[in-house]
Amino acid sequence: MKRVVQPELLDVLSPEHPAAARARRDLQRLNRLLRHHAILERALRSGFREPPRRLIELGAGDGALLLGLARARYADWHGVEVILVDRQPVVNGHTLNRFREFGWRAEPVVADAREWMVIAPQADAVVANLFLHHFDEGSLRRLFEQIAPRTRLFVACETRRDGVSWLGARLLGLLGCHAVTRHDARRSVAAGFQDGELSALWPERGWALRERRVAVFTHLFVARRREDR
Repeated sequence: MKRVVQPELLDVLSPEHPAAARARRDLQRLNRLLRHHAILERALRSGFREPPRRLIELGAGDGALLLGLARARYADWHGVEVILVDRQPVVNGHTLNRFREFGWRAEPVVADAREWMVIAPQADAVVANLFLHHFDEGSLRRLFEQIAPRTRLFVACETRRDGVSWLGARLLGLLGCHAVTRHDARRSVAAGFQDGELSALWPERGWALRERRVAVFTHLFVARRREDR
């Protein structure tokens, strides 16, 4: 199945549009069903010798993914700084307050991730969830070149590009998902990844790379500096 990258509706809808709000709620529910919070937590725990101080999420949307991580890890990871990068200003005050309740500091940044990474601070980890499939191979290579010098761990949960994921995307209507979600899910599968495709784009030597299917529909990519183990 050849990889095809096409625009998704949620990327062009105004954040205030009712369909966009519904689609974001669908994504929160799908992330829970896919257990992306747990997959991310497991990858981060195995990649750190000490608790992280700063995490960056690219394409963070409403911040729900890292809020789920904060809920799971705040007892052991104290005072983590979280930078939530997205082109749209959809992180609300309630979400920021919830981070504070867990003792974490969250800062939303409204910017194009590719431009912002040029000036990004150093972070213990950079994460991305259902974000990389928006870019073609050339853009991904350039993004990885910007990420690699600024972190020692990169974790991405993505759509798996295969027949099983395609079938799952076609059946989202049975879960009550909105038309925007159903449309974008099909496009995300078409632009998703298979084994080795992201590893081939990572720019530097001296990294341990893992790329594989997790559960049924998720493609996991982890890049970790070798000297950190």
